[in-house]
Amino acid sequence: MIWGAVAGALVAVFSLGYAQLALPEQPLLSDYALVSGGLVPVVTGMLGLAATCVFLAYGLAVREPARTAATRVLLLAGAAGLMLSAVFPTDPAGVAVKSITGEIHRWSAAVVFTTLPVAGWMLARARGALPRWNAVRALAVTSAITLVVYLATHPASFLSPLINGGAYYGLLERALVLAEIVLLVVMAIAALREHRHPSTAAIPTQGAAPDIASDTAGSGPAPDAGPGPAAGRTEHLAA
Repeated sequence: MIWGAVAGALVAVFSLGYAQLALPEQPLLSDYALVSGGLVPVVTGMLGLAATCVFLAYGLAVREPARTAATRVLLLAGAAGLMLSAVFPTDPAGVAVKSITGEIHRWSAAVVFTTLPVAGWMLARARGALPRWNAVRALAVTSAITLVVYLATHPASFLSPLINGGAYYGLLERALVLAEIVLLVVMAIAALREHRHPSTAAIPTQGAAPDIASDTAGSGPAPDAGPGPAAGRTEHLAA
C-alpha cells in the first residue's frame, strides 16, 4: 500500500506537469481545468494525489494503528478535499461574482494545503532523529512556510498589493503543491523503512536488578562440597 501512495504521487506529478507544459499558461494550477484539454489532466492529478493520501493512511493503519490515528484523520481529510476540488471546478480568474462550485473548490483546496503539512509533522514529531524523519519534519515546515507566504501574496489578501503578490503568487502555489507531493512521498518511504527497521528499541534500565530466576536456572546444580566439620565430629564419636 505504501508503494501505491508513491504511484499516486507520480500520477499527480505527470498529470499536472503535462498541464503546465502543454497548455497555455494559467495563474493557478486549478485554472488549467477551464481551458480546452485541461480538465482531464487536472482532475487526474487531483485524484492521483487523493489516492496517495488514502494509500498512505491505509498503510499506516496496517503498520501502526495506535500511533498514527491523528495522521490518518488528516490524510483522509486531505483526500476528501482533493476529491471535492476535482469535482467542483474553480471560478475563472478575474471574475468578481463567486459561484457555489468555486467557493467549494477554494475551501476544499484550503483544507488540502493545511492538513498535509500538519499530517507530516504529526507523523514525525515523536520519532527518532533519523535522516528519514528529519526529512519529513523539514518538508512539513517548508510546506507550512510556503503556504503562509502564498496566502499573503494571493490577490484576496490585503497584503498582496503591498508586496506585489500578483506577480508571483502562481509560482508560490506551484511550489506549495510540489512540496506537499514530495512530503507525501517521503512520508510513505519513511513509514515503510520504519516498518522494516524500527527507530526505537527496548533499552535495559540502568541499575536494574539481575534476573535471579534465569541466572539460577542457567547455573546448573551446585557442586557437592563434601562432609563439613559437623559431620566429621559425629563420625569420630561414633567410632
